[in-house]
Amino acid sequence: MKIVVLGAGALGAYFGARWQEAGHEVINLVREGRAEQIEKHGLKLHSEMGDYEVKEPVIARSPEEISKPDLVFLAVKGYHLHGTLEWLKALVNKTAKVYPVLNGMEHISILQKELGEEAVIGGLSYIIATLDEVGHVVHSSQFHDLVFGPLHPSQQAICEELALACNQANMSGTLSPNILEDMWKKYMFITAFSGITTAVNQPIGVIRSYPQTFRIAERMLQEMKMLANAHQINLTDEHVDTAFEKLRGLDHEMTSSMHQDRRKGLALEGEHLHGGALRLGKEVNLPMPYIETIHAVIKPYEEYQK
Repeated sequence: MKIVVLGAGALGAYFGARWQEAGHEVINLVREGRAEQIEKHGLKLHSEMGDYEVKEPVIARSPEEISKPDLVFLAVKGYHLHGTLEWLKALVNKTAKVYPVLNGMEHISILQKELGEEAVIGGLSYIIATLDEVGHVVHSSQFHDLVFGPLHPSQQAICEELALACNQANMSGTLSPNILEDMWKKYMFITAFSGITTAVNQPIGVIRSYPQTFRIAERMLQEMKMLANAHQINLTDEHVDTAFEKLRGLDHEMTSSMHQDRRKGLALEGEHLHGGALRLGKEVNLPMPYIETIHAVIKPYEEYQK
């Protein structure tokens, strides 16, 4: 496949490098600062699942440099979504499909409105990774999972092609028959995990040692289940229990990417994740007091990057 990685941060660079390692053509479409960093220091993965160095990373600074892309792997943070729309339109006009792995759900309707329903595949990722001081990827989890599926019948073929590309690579790729439910399950989990770790400014093990604090994460999971139900997605109490057990099972020092960003003084996705949940709740008149509180606690640490 010819894959354009739009947003070659930790997540985008990781999966792009894995596809390239498997023999696929990968182009990193990045802004000037990231382009210069990759040109100077290269593109390397430091991973529990195997290190890898991209010998000659391919960089593009605009869509005009790219011909006949099959897929755009959209791996930007939520607060950068609107800044990518013109580039995405240009690539979709070259017949590419867009595979977004942003957290949350609001971005799907935005992308479908701007690019057309046939252009946007459903998807999500599970990975814990960050960039070091020279822009190399540090992958600190034993999971590196992509899940994707068609949101329109015309997308079945590209999803099957993507499944093959993932199976050829050092990653886990799953073609889901019910991608919307999977996306909501991820949204439920990440809202609780990122919210509690960022608000408390501690890894999950410390939070678990205080039952009254850990209980807030469980309440957020329950509120997200109710939100999904109100939007006609059949999440159940069993899904909540599974997510809570996953939080129980994480390593003591494990934390969320949002909490890592808070530690680094970077922009946060609180408005995209928790603010987005509150907006979706308002649409269906659903109060979510725990998520509202966590959203308010995180708010002072946000730095918006225009």
